[in-house]
Amino acid sequence: MGKKGEFIQGMRVTDAETMEVVEWVLAGEVQQDIVGLIHQAGGKAVGLTGRDGGLIRAKKLKMVDNRDPSIEHDVGQVGDIVAIDPSVVQALQDDAFIPVISPIGFGEENESYNINADVVASKLATVLQAEKLVLLTNTPGVLDKGGNLLTDLTAREIDGLFADGTISGGMLPKISGALDAAKAGVNAVHIIDGRVPHSMLLEILTDQAYGTMIRSH
Repeated sequence: MGKKGEFIQGMRVTDAETMEVVEWVLAGEVQQDIVGLIHQAGGKAVGLTGRDGGLIRAKKLKMVDNRDPSIEHDVGQVGDIVAIDPSVVQALQDDAFIPVISPIGFGEENESYNINADVVASKLATVLQAEKLVLLTNTPGVLDKGGNLLTDLTAREIDGLFADGTISGGMLPKISGALDAAKAGVNAVHIIDGRVPHSMLLEILTDQAYGTMIRSH
C-alpha cells in the first residue's frame, strides 16, 4: 500500500491513521462550517455521514492497475458504494431540512471508508430521483484540449473525450458519476465553477451557459 496521502492512478490512498483525520475533518470541521453558513442564510441544515441511518453501505475499493490487470493496488480505507438507503435524507427533506452529507461509508465490520464525494453525490441523486444534479468544481466546467468550455455534452461525446484523454485525472470520477446519473433518469447534470459568485443560480436560471450540462443522449 502507498503512503498516506499518496495518489495511485488518481486515487488517494487512505490508511487507518489518515481515515481518522478524514472523518474528523469531513464529518466535523468542514461539515459544520457548511451547516452554519446555511443557518446564517436562513435555512435549516443537518449534518450527516454515511453512517447515519445506514445511509451509505460500502466495501473496500479494488484498484486494478491500468497497465497490468493482474496487479491490484491496496488503497487502504477507500470505499466503493454497495448500497444507499435514502430514508434518513427523505425524512429530513419532508421536514424542510437541508441534509449536508459527508462522503463516508461503513462496511460489514463497522469499518469506515473514504468515498469519492462526486460518486456519492451522483449515486444519491439517482436514488432520490433528483430533478437536477449540480457539481461544483474549481474549473469553469469541462474543457476541451484548447481550454475552451464545453457547455453541452452527450454520452457519446463524453466517451470520445475519455478516449482521447481530454477528460482525465480528478475530472474522471466527476464526469463518470454525472453521466451515470443522467442515464439513470436525473433530468440534467451541471458541472459548474464554484468560485464564481451565484454560479448555480446563473447556470440554472439564465439562458447563458456558465458551466457544462450533461445529457444522457
